[in-house]
Amino acid sequence: MNTESLNRILYDSKLVAYKIMRRSTYVLTILAVGLVLYAHGVVEDPAILRQLFYAVDAILAIFVLIYFLRILYTFERKKFLRRTWFEGLLMGVVFVNQFCTYILGYPIIYNIFEGIGIPLSVEIYRVLVSLYMLVFLIVELLETKIHLRTVQLKPSITFLLSFVFLVLLGSGLFMLPKMTNAPDGMRFIDALFMSTSASCVTGLAVVDPGTYFTFAGQVVLLLLIQMGGLGILTFATFFASLMKQGVGIKQHVAMYELLESESLFSTKGLLRKLIFLTLFIEGVGAVVIFFMWEPEMQFTSLGSKIFFSVFHSVSAFCNAGFSLFPEGLYTQPVRFSYLLHLAVTVLIILGGLGFPTILDLFSPSAMRRRMAAPWKNWKMMTRVVVYTTAILITIGTVGFFLLEYFNTLSHMNFAEAVIASFFQSVTTRTAGFNTVDVSALTTPTLLMFIFLMFIGASPGSTGGGIKTTTFVVILYAVVTTIRNKRNMEIGHRTIPHSVAYKAFTVFAFAVGFNMLFLFTLTITDAQFEVLDLAFEQVSAFATVGLSTGITAGLSDAGKFVIIASMYLGRVGTLTLALALSTRAASIAYKYPATHLAVG
Repeated sequence: MNTESLNRILYDSKLVAYKIMRRSTYVLTILAVGLVLYAHGVVEDPAILRQLFYAVDAILAIFVLIYFLRILYTFERKKFLRRTWFEGLLMGVVFVNQFCTYILGYPIIYNIFEGIGIPLSVEIYRVLVSLYMLVFLIVELLETKIHLRTVQLKPSITFLLSFVFLVLLGSGLFMLPKMTNAPDGMRFIDALFMSTSASCVTGLAVVDPGTYFTFAGQVVLLLLIQMGGLGILTFATFFASLMKQGVGIKQHVAMYELLESESLFSTKGLLRKLIFLTLFIEGVGAVVIFFMWEPEMQFTSLGSKIFFSVFHSVSAFCNAGFSLFPEGLYTQPVRFSYLLHLAVTVLIILGGLGFPTILDLFSPSAMRRRMAAPWKNWKMMTRVVVYTTAILITIGTVGFFLLEYFNTLSHMNFAEAVIASFFQSVTTRTAGFNTVDVSALTTPTLLMFIFLMFIGASPGSTGGGIKTTTFVVILYAVVTTIRNKRNMEIGHRTIPHSVAYKAFTVFAFAVGFNMLFLFTLTITDAQFEVLDLAFEQVSAFATVGLSTGITAGLSDAGKFVIIASMYLGRVGTLTLALALSTRAASIAYKYPATHLAVG
């Protein structure tokens, strides 16, 4: 029977078959995710767990069958396979594992990963497949007729809501019994705090992640950091592009706004580069960190060492600042691993530069263009970001060295003190790691840190703060005003007045917001010094994660303030942009000019 004859036979039943497969996928995906959550979050009895895992494996086998049926009912099969290569690869892995496990009696995934000391490999595999199918379900639902036609949301609002969803999802997962080692589980306010801190890549913690969370809880924390660092919408759109032919113009406009790319055209190729570049940098970082652990570090297994390496690489690149050590990187013997510290700083800097800048610096196409035309300079955005970042890191390094040389650096030699100073300067750029005792820092150092944290990272990055470009535009506006010039100029280019207005608006919003929340903290947590509260507040707003040690001692009301600060600090500039983007009824008029005395 040739292909044309088979297509004719299947044609009449195609619509019915697709309807059955789609509805089956919906029901089974929800069931699989529910069973996985119930198994990993609640059930302790091994016999019940075994039955649940059998049920999940059966659902995964049905997913493979449905994929094969979709191939069968697709008349252009080669095109379908090219379009769904990622899903096909995943279903192939599932098929091989199921066949080897239940037919040949050789659980291949279990044997491979257990052989190198990675526990729970099969459980992680089931979770990942179930999560993929959940994303697949969401994409399928969004492509149906409803497609949010009743609620036309702007991309920025969708972005804000996606973080609310991620925070609430993480809170619910943290409250499951098997996610923590606490006998009574985790309180809602603490779960909400940790979920917000991870989703907003801040790093402030009310519990010690390394001892309080079980391995399952630490995996959830890692996933929240990764999805929060790049944005859950970025991942959803990326998977949509893998599952289907691509994303439409509406999705391109959304990603253009959210990724802060220079043009709609550049956004088309940016998304996949962004994801693959992130995974590549984090992967290389994990390998480097793996080989830089001190021999004194006692890991329970090879799998534990790999997980610690991956966790700290992702946390560093996403500028999250979470660590699985009791005192972060200040814990002995990690405190003296200076080569490890340098590796972490490289990841932090790369994560804070922003993806447009990284692509302009390191993408193969950009490097080829510069080799062909060496006289061509970087893009203006890249130059501003790189030079400003270098200057701020230098100021922070020199300032910390001079201010702390006879304090927290007194026990180090010159080289160690320079590396420690460099690390603290870099980490204030929204990363949140520390290799010195922050509570022992002098008051001038804390004030310098507040200044550096407030500026933060660069646009399109995983970091927070008002952003380096905002800071530069404000400086140039001040200089232009002092020199009584009509236009702001940078690098033989004119900066539009609208950009300056936006920069000053972001600055005013950030200052007012921090003052309001600091005022509230002085009421809810009056037991702490104002400087400690100010440091905590700016650290939360700039999604840094550095603390003088007062986080766990905050009142519930104070924790809510910091939660709101972390959330609005991560998405606040978008909220502001949304408020400013409301179109006026008409702009085709101008009132007479007037004069106001300023200064």
